[in-house]
Amino acid sequence: MKQLRVGFIGSGFIAKFLAVAMKQVRNCELTAITHRGGAEELAAYAKENGLGDPKLFKSVSELCKHCDAVAIFSPNYTRLAIMEEIAEAVKQGAALKGVICEKPLGRTLRESRRMAQLARGAGLLTSYFENQLHMNTINNALEQLRPTQRAMGDFTLARSTEEHAGPHNAWFWDPVRQGGGVLSDMGCHSIAICRHILTPEGKSPTFLEPVAMQCDTSLLKWGQPKYRKQLLETYGVDYSKTPAEDFATGIVTFRNPETGQLVKGQFTDSWMYDKQGLRLSMDGLGPGYAMEINSLISPSEIFIGDEAAEGVADAELALEKSTASRGLLAVQPNEADLYGYTTELRDAVNSFLNGKDGFLDWEYGVEVTFLVQAAYMAAERRQTINLTDEIVKKELESYQSLISRGKGADVLFG
Repeated sequence: MKQLRVGFIGSGFIAKFLAVAMKQVRNCELTAITHRGGAEELAAYAKENGLGDPKLFKSVSELCKHCDAVAIFSPNYTRLAIMEEIAEAVKQGAALKGVICEKPLGRTLRESRRMAQLARGAGLLTSYFENQLHMNTINNALEQLRPTQRAMGDFTLARSTEEHAGPHNAWFWDPVRQGGGVLSDMGCHSIAICRHILTPEGKSPTFLEPVAMQCDTSLLKWGQPKYRKQLLETYGVDYSKTPAEDFATGIVTFRNPETGQLVKGQFTDSWMYDKQGLRLSMDGLGPGYAMEINSLISPSEIFIGDEAAEGVADAELALEKSTASRGLLAVQPNEADLYGYTTELRDAVNSFLNGKDGFLDWEYGVEVTFLVQAAYMAAERRQTINLTDEIVKKELESYQSLISRGKGADVLFG
């Protein structure tokens, strides 16, 4: 099969994770990277691991001439402008097949729709990178339960939690540049995976119809004076003036359009999980059966005593977002595969080579943005939002949360 030449726009945390995943994916090579911070190291890693010999390009338009597909891994606030450059490059003759975008597709519904419109207008195949829907731990459990579901009925409740101690980069903490706080950053995962677990066998990712949303957003840890000072000194972000939520929880209700049955997804996300590191916890409950996933349960553990801890160089070698370098620690031997990065990249490569959109296309990314923005609206209004109400749906088209406009104090300190 022909190789898919991929260009990375961005060379930060997520790009490096996908480069690790690429070691486990056939029929692709990394040929181009935008010349920004970390690009040289990423290019060297690719070459050392047989992923390709990528060249560095200062402009997106020039990069587009040297690959078959581009992956947008840059910060949220840059993505729409980058997509406009990609569309223009195609118009000027760049022979691209497709475009990938890491979640979220946009900070608002308007941004997401524009991203999808630009891709369609350029005739590009699309793949929306929502890695958790590709997690083998989830999908293998679902496959095992399919015969039971056929006999007993589908899941009625799904719950998803994602938590860690907080992002690595300043722009992630900035609600204006990021698009919000933990709900925007990780709630998009949790809402999407709830819907995925609840979706009946053989149905499309958007089969279930969203009918209601309720949500609460709070600032619990990072609004305290000690931690506000830490954020300001470390990242230059002032949560006394422009705070974002570090905790969000809510319930989204879906309806099966064929049976009329209502099912619910409960999501919880936080930036204050000061334990081993990133924790993904999901479960699904059906009549007479259940499933449960916890990413911190590993077949491998290590122990590091206080004295020995002085020699630890990087706690994150064992686990993403690790906050500890001593004690009993979980070790995940293949995080890229565990979290679904390998499978989502394999899906995009195989889909593009066969002239198809990815399993999750950018229209799906628009749908996720719709639900995340509905959650922000529900939290602001402190009421359950009716997602079947045409007036509400119209409002969401132009809605931008107070938190993402830098006015989080009105919501979180009130």
